[in-house]
Amino acid sequence: MKINGIKAIVTLLLISLAWGAQAETAEEKGLEIAIAMDERDTGFHDLTADMVMTLRNRKGDESVRDIRIRTLEVEGDGDKSISIFDRPRDIKGTAMLTFSHGLEPDDQWLYLPGLKRVKRISSKNKSGPFMGSEFAYEDLSSQELEKYTYKWLRDEPCGDWQCYVIERIPAYKYSGYKRIISWIDKAEYRAIKVEYFDRKNSKLKTLIMSDYNEYIDRYWRAGDMFMENHQTGKSTRLEWKNYQFQTGLTEKDFNKNALKRIR
Repeated sequence: MKINGIKAIVTLLLISLAWGAQAETAEEKGLEIAIAMDERDTGFHDLTADMVMTLRNRKGDESVRDIRIRTLEVEGDGDKSISIFDRPRDIKGTAMLTFSHGLEPDDQWLYLPGLKRVKRISSKNKSGPFMGSEFAYEDLSSQELEKYTYKWLRDEPCGDWQCYVIERIPAYKYSGYKRIISWIDKAEYRAIKVEYFDRKNSKLKTLIMSDYNEYIDRYWRAGDMFMENHQTGKSTRLEWKNYQFQTGLTEKDFNKNALKRIR
């Protein structure tokens, strides 16, 4: 009786383990990876950085823009950010304030120094290009978990790393993408490569992120982001430097009046 009882327990345990192994679907595993990424990037409070944006057309002609970035982490919602343009000369002093949200349209305002006016701009079209680049607004806005549904596809090498490959489907309106495939390194949960597919499910763009550095012993940021548009032949490179975390920025630094004071 005792032996039969032990056999029964072992049998139930094996069934339970087998059931548990089967219970995690590809969607659940994809969500787990996304949650792990989000948790590792939570708690930085605020940051500043400088960015050089190089736009290259199909003929190889280039134009360069210098931009300063300020970001404030917002608990329970998307981040707030300000982009300040220092080059070229004709747009020097232009600044854009963005309040990112999950499934709702972002709030955006643009300060034009020539007019000394703050103008609210339509933010429903998240698929629009960011300042003429191959990056869409939705590529650069904060990536809240609820913005997508997730699915793990496979594990495979990606450069020097072993990566999870996951698929994201936008859950918000006005996205320019049917789906997004991301390669995430297993060690630090950093995005290494991202492929974007347009609404007709044709491959549109590929983003390669490299030159990562770790800040304040926790937060990884890419120093180089290269986006190639396969349909137009254009590309944009973002080179990041001078990252500073927890600088003391507050809500007061992210409102319409603050835009007018920015230098």
